[in-house]
Amino acid sequence: MPGSARHMRSGKRFTWLKIVSAVLACALVAGLGVIVVKVVGLRASLTTEPLNLGTEAQGLPVDLSTDPVQILILGTDSRAETGGSYGHDPSSDGKGNSDVMMLMNLSADRQRVTVVSLPRDLLTDIPACEDPQTGEIYPEQQSAQLNMALSYGGAGCTVAAINQLTGMEIDHFMMADFNAVKELSTVIGGVQVCVNEPINDTYSKLRLPAGISEVQGEQALAFLRTRHAFGDGGDRGRIRAQQSFLASMARKITSEGTLTNVPRLYNIADAIARNLTVDEGLTDVSKLLALADRLKNVDLGKVAFVSLPTTLYEPDPNRLVMDEVEGEKLFSILRADGDVTATAEEKPSASPTPEPGDGASTPASPEPEELPFDPAAQPVEVVNSSGAEDRGAELAEQLQALGYVLATGTEAKDTNPATQIFYSAGFEDVANQLAKELNVPKASVLSSEKSYGVRIAVGSDFTTGKKLKATGGVGGNLRGQTADQVTCQGSGGF
Repeated sequence: MPGSARHMRSGKRFTWLKIVSAVLACALVAGLGVIVVKVVGLRASLTTEPLNLGTEAQGLPVDLSTDPVQILILGTDSRAETGGSYGHDPSSDGKGNSDVMMLMNLSADRQRVTVVSLPRDLLTDIPACEDPQTGEIYPEQQSAQLNMALSYGGAGCTVAAINQLTGMEIDHFMMADFNAVKELSTVIGGVQVCVNEPINDTYSKLRLPAGISEVQGEQALAFLRTRHAFGDGGDRGRIRAQQSFLASMARKITSEGTLTNVPRLYNIADAIARNLTVDEGLTDVSKLLALADRLKNVDLGKVAFVSLPTTLYEPDPNRLVMDEVEGEKLFSILRADGDVTATAEEKPSASPTPEPGDGASTPASPEPEELPFDPAAQPVEVVNSSGAEDRGAELAEQLQALGYVLATGTEAKDTNPATQIFYSAGFEDVANQLAKELNVPKASVLSSEKSYGVRIAVGSDFTTGKKLKATGGVGGNLRGQTADQVTCQGSGGF
């Protein structure tokens, strides 16, 4: 019997380590927000707070083994323990504001994980919230910035606001600070990122050469926090970079044997448990076991990172509001426990060939698609950054045969891992059609004013063939990527 008891304790410890690996394997790390559960010996390191601070909060019971589960991932910008090293904004003392907000949906069938990024510049209504420590009730705020909800008593107020915005019911939350992402990225040996041009951002202190780099510690934090290095300097470019980082982390963890390396898993758990706050429900062992069990076998092509559909707020174009039509489509899918990844209906497929004598007529050739533009008039440059000789000229000839007679091929100095399509104002339809012709995913079709027309940057993922090998991707009008897709970042072009 003593031997049996020792065996039980050992198995329990290893199971906790598998919990850590399962969660990390899905790359559920978001900017400054880190999803992690701990081994038994680290349980005391966790800080807990109430789940929902809304004064009308009800909460519904959830079975983590069989129900869809919603988990809110938060990263706080509090400088309370940093000596102001990340800025001197007085509003960021104490609890601070939410630097990152991601809503994660785990499907009931254990086949899908969907992570919705919510911009910190998003305006929405924040319900009345009661501070659990002081009893103070913060009144309802209309058209307030969502990331401020954290300062109204804690993470539970953000939970209440997002429940109201989405019509969903968040079951748990996890919140981390600046140190969590620095320590995690270091203990796993860095995360591979890709940028289209050299980055030297004086605000975040991010410095990277063009191409692929591995970032950890301060540089990983800078990559996830920068607003000025990517896109148009707003929250959308920042979110896209965070999604790319998460996808890269997922690929690394699943490809390097981390899931079976027990000492390494313990180090990962130790690095982040010290910086993590969760709701009281996530300290329950049975719930964590159920959560880990449903995460362990999710395919990377079904781990989707999606941006909340938004539009500019007309009175202040520096703020965003949810696109009511597209946002409701997204959350109706999640409320129904549906799939946001690209469906079979969205991918081209060959028509079945009838068997001889089966009475079926030979299907007529499909009518050529009528385009809203003249391909012969479109300026298209194909830049070879694949590393394969003459690849740009080869694809330019292919496009010329399709009617894009102005297509030209050029050579790039550097090699990029991912094929991308950039377009200037007025050429979005052309870029999307070319993406369809070449099977380039939506996540790699980007606006840019660095060149006129359309520029196709052919990456090392497209060295042969007429179409890029299909990966995952998100469906409909959604923006984002799946964890099996490689994407690169830039300030608006290549």
